[in-house]
Amino acid sequence: MHNLLTVIIPASNEAAYIGPCLTALFASNGVPSAEVIVVANGCHDDTAARAQGFAETAAAKGWDLQVINLPTGGKIGALNAGDAAARGDIRVYLDADVVVSPDLMVQLEQALLVAAPRYGSGRAVIPRAKSAVTRAYARFWQTLPFAQSVAPGYGLFAVNAAGRNRWGAFPDIISDDTFVRLQFMPDERVGVPASYYWPMIEGFGALARVRRRQDAGVAQLAERFPGILAKEGKARLGLSGLLRRALADPLGFATYAAVSVAVKARRRNSDWTRGR
Repeated sequence: MHNLLTVIIPASNEAAYIGPCLTALFASNGVPSAEVIVVANGCHDDTAARAQGFAETAAAKGWDLQVINLPTGGKIGALNAGDAAARGDIRVYLDADVVVSPDLMVQLEQALLVAAPRYGSGRAVIPRAKSAVTRAYARFWQTLPFAQSVAPGYGLFAVNAAGRNRWGAFPDIISDDTFVRLQFMPDERVGVPASYYWPMIEGFGALARVRRRQDAGVAQLAERFPGILAKEGKARLGLSGLLRRALADPLGFATYAAVSVAVKARRRNSDWTRGR
């Protein structure tokens, strides 16, 4: 069985982030060979050139680096282009603003080296935000059942060959990460202890836009793929759980609630928006 690990990174105008992302990725331990595919899409900056600048770093490590430059923006198109170019049986889908820890890739590789379908992710760490509102929101959000579940996969998720066979091309949807996670039952998802940094978007208005997009993505999946949400398997929060969290962190709860109210007050269709 060919166990090459492929990391696919869709990147649209990510010149400020792609350098730290690739620097951390190429500092990974314990993976002697892998391929990294950066799919720059619809960029008006030098994302592709900055990614290509890591060619020598990749070669020195014994990894392959391919940079695909698509003229049209769109995360789904970028994911499909990356998959079409990929050779590895283990696929890691990585957002360009994520910074992985040195042991994450090898732990994911080891966890996914099984014949049965598997989905995996690491332990997400939200770095300290610049804005007080995002710090409060993130603090409360991380206590919720989804964030506490096994391998929620925001910003980074991985599948093995049998898992990738669960779907064909990525469909034209808002929430690709939720779509992939829900191809797997809870007992098919694996969380490894190694961490990755996933920055949360800054500011009240931006948080509301992202939440609106997330809600629209879930509603779209429910409509297009009936029954898929039944695979979620996350614990129910319930009123008592919400009250406990509110009492433990009143400011975080107030911020989270205010964003929720803003989302409900102004629902509209939304395209993909980065989570930061």
